[in-house]
Amino acid sequence: MNHELTTPADTNGEWIGGEPRVLVFDVNETLIDFESMNPLFEKIFGDARVMREWLGQLITYSMTITLSGLWEGYFTLGQGLLKMVGDIHGVQITDDDVEEIRQAMLTMPAHPDVEPGLTRLRDAGFRMVTLTNSPANPDGQSPLEHAGLAPFFERQFTVETVRAYKPATQVYHLVAQSLAVPPSTCFMVACHVWDTVGAQSAGYTAGLITRPGNAPLPVASLPQPNLVAPDLPSLADQLIQR
Repeated sequence: MNHELTTPADTNGEWIGGEPRVLVFDVNETLIDFESMNPLFEKIFGDARVMREWLGQLITYSMTITLSGLWEGYFTLGQGLLKMVGDIHGVQITDDDVEEIRQAMLTMPAHPDVEPGLTRLRDAGFRMVTLTNSPANPDGQSPLEHAGLAPFFERQFTVETVRAYKPATQVYHLVAQSLAVPPSTCFMVACHVWDTVGAQSAGYTAGLITRPGNAPLPVASLPQPNLVAPDLPSLADQLIQR
């Protein structure tokens, strides 16, 4: 299976956009493993697949409140949606369930391919930062810190700063402006097409990691990822070869 996709038309292999200098990483699902919460959803709902339903609702409603000009924190939103999904399935969500999910969201492990991929990119001299919908955790470690990945990154950006969720354009501009670099030098690394489309609409280039449940969106009128890879080491190799 060919995972390389270099241009929307993929006709001549040209790179569309600026040369990447700063790699901007999504965190949730891209670096840390939401599937690690499957046993918890199996315990609460009797079906691990509800985790994907809840996560889909979390993505949908984070975008909804941003488009509506509203704001609520990611964890608070996630806890409310857990109760909503419980109502949909006829499952009463207890305070203990909510707390277990909150703790799980803070303590998810990294995907096993992430550390080797980040090591290659760091050794190749790329600047690396993160940009996540998850908030900072003033009372303890962030999910990135708990997963042991924080030392790879010079900055951890959160959408809380602009009170808008990805893929709102101002979220991506936050990173470029904070680092005093043009958006064209920023390269978004994400496993969600909605994130790469948002970043590219803000002037970034982007790479898509096709984690399970994710794939390119073959609509010619929409921005296509500059690179596509099945895991982070493969994406790192493509970036380094440039």
